[in-house]
Formats: sequence, C-alpha cells, structure tokens
Amino acid sequence: MILQFGTSRFLQAHVAFFAHEARIAGQLVPDIVVAKTTRGGDRDARLRGFSDPNGYDVILRGLRDGQPVNDTIRVKSIVRGLGVAGDWDVLVQIAAGPLQYIVSNTGDAGYVVVPEDRATDWPQDQAPLSFPAILLALLRHRWQSGGTGVTLLPCELVQRNADLLRGIVTGLARERGCNEAFVDWLESECVWANTLVDRIVSEALEPAGAIAEPYALWAIEDQPGLVLPFTHPDIVTTRDLEPFERLKLHILNLGHTWLAERWAVHGQPAELTVREALTDAETHAALARLYAEEVIPGFVQRGMEDEARIYVATTLERFCNPYLDHRIADIHSGHPAKVAKRIAAFIKWVEEVPADAPALAQLREIAALY
Repeated sequence: MILQFGTSRFLQAHVAFFAHEARIAGQLVPDIVVAKTTRGGDRDARLRGFSDPNGYDVILRGLRDGQPVNDTIRVKSIVRGLGVAGDWDVLVQIAAGPLQYIVSNTGDAGYVVVPEDRATDWPQDQAPLSFPAILLALLRHRWQSGGTGVTLLPCELVQRNADLLRGIVTGLARERGCNEAFVDWLESECVWANTLVDRIVSEALEPAGAIAEPYALWAIEDQPGLVLPFTHPDIVTTRDLEPFERLKLHILNLGHTWLAERWAVHGQPAELTVREALTDAETHAALARLYAEEVIPGFVQRGMEDEARIYVATTLERFCNPYLDHRIADIHSGHPAKVAKRIAAFIKWVEEVPADAPALAQLREIAALY
C-alpha cells in the first residue's frame, strides 16, 4: 500500500495519476490511501471523494509538441481518504500492516514540528499534530510490530527533501528518547529518496480531481535499495537531482517570478493569468530576451547549454497553454522569498564559475530590490 500525506490537487494529478496510468498499462500497483494531516478546514468532502470507487477526473489541457491536448482521465488509484485526527486507529493499522511506500506533499510549512509535539508524550490512541511527528509515530508503530522498512518519496518543493525530512524525524526521535535500535531502523532499513516534481496543476475539481497541463516530471534520486512502486514515462531516476532542480528553479520558476515582478510594477489587473500575459507581444518578447540574453548564458557558464535551451522552449510552450488559468497574483505571493531563491540564487550559482561570467543586468536589478 502507498500512504499519501496531503490532499492537494497536485498529488491527485501527479503521483496518483501516474499510479493509475501504470495500472492501466498492466503493472501491479499498490492501492493509495490519502491522509489529511491538518485539523479542520474544508477538505472532508475531498476525503469522501477519494473513497468513491468510481474515482475522480484529471483533465489534461495544454500543448504537447505544439499540438492541443484536452483529455479527461478517470483516476482510480486512490481507494480511501482518511483524516489523521479522526482515523488515527486505522492509520496505525495500515502502518503496522500493508504499508510499503509513503508519499507526501504537505506544503511550505509541512516539515515544521510544533511545540506540542516536542513537549508532550503521545497517547497510543491519539495522533500528534505536525507531519514529522505523525510520521515518526506511525513508523514507530510499524517498528514495534516487527514490520520491515518502508520507502519514503516526499514531494515537497524543498531541496533534498528526503534528506531534510529524515534528519527532522530522526532528530525528533532522539530528542524524545526513542529506542536507539528504532532510530537505526529509521536510518538503515527505511529508504528516503530525494525527489523533484514538476507539473502545473491550475485548478481543483470538486469533490476531488484537478485540471493540469500535459507536461509532467517526477525525478527521483537513485540509491541502493530503492525500488519504485511503479514505472511511468514521466518518472526519471537519476544519480544527480541538481540539474533537474536548477532547470526548474532558474527557468520555469524564475520566469514566473519575472512575470510577477512585471505584474506588480506595472499595476496589471488582479486576475491576469500567465497565459494572458504572454499573449501581449511585448511581454512575450521581453521574457524571451531575458531567457536568451541572461538565463541561457548563465546555464552555459555551468555547462548546461543544451539542457537549458530545450527547457526554455518547453517552458514558453507551457506558459502559453491556452487552457490553463494560472493567476500571476497567486505566483506573486511570498514574492521576496521567491526572488531570493529563484533569481538571487541563480546569480550566485553562475558567479561560482567566475571566468567570463555573463552580466545578468536585468536579474541583478530585480534581485537588488529585495
């Protein structure tokens, strides 16, 4: 079984979607159970949708190799939706029994351990509050029941996500005085695989489902003992995730942040989408120049010219998707931090190879504002 933490529309159109297509292709794919980690909120209807045996729709809309795509796929890889707070006993049974894989996408604050999970003991019949503590408690139940290690494939958009999550979970285990044999089991018997995900999922459907672009990537860092739950054309295993991370962060994400900066400076409409912005010839030409004159030369400096040129072409096609409404106002949320990660970090990365470094004048001007 695959236990998925997070009810996001992204995972519905990414991991669960891949699992469904792999099953249709004839692979033996474990069922997915989705667990909502947060208390309250408006996701209970979505959990009920996950438990519907008829599945949910993923609508793929966009361009693939210049050709329009508008397909609806009924996804049936998720068999049940559970709430950590209300269904803890069921999750404990899953952890002690059929669990093989754990997938997560818990948002920007997903790895934060709240003080309550550090200060108090956890009753056996009650879930902790934060995701790392929930994960620790369930894995401890598995270890106590004599279960084998599991494979963890976190999908949060943080660099080396599995290494970070493993450090937080094992650190919390030691902080709470867990048995050292259990900590060793966490570190040596469980497989923690760093991953990178890439797909624009622009809209949720109710009660479950999503609208997404055709393009997708799940890059997974290979390591000894890693056996994936299924294969898929959009899943890549690699010895080195960094090239994939750099392309996404400093081309697609950088382009989004550049558009958000332009949107804010020019006081453009609140509902403006990426697609609408790129229909303006001046904006499209300016972004293309930025890529050609500053971004690609930066990748040339790092020995990634061919990869960058291909990814830039793909990114511009994705930005011009005639079907998706990706609001620039949403992209602008947390703008200073995004400028730091996507633009300032790119400048620093390029400058690490100082010989004949490109000027990067426009990018430096934006970075200097924050």
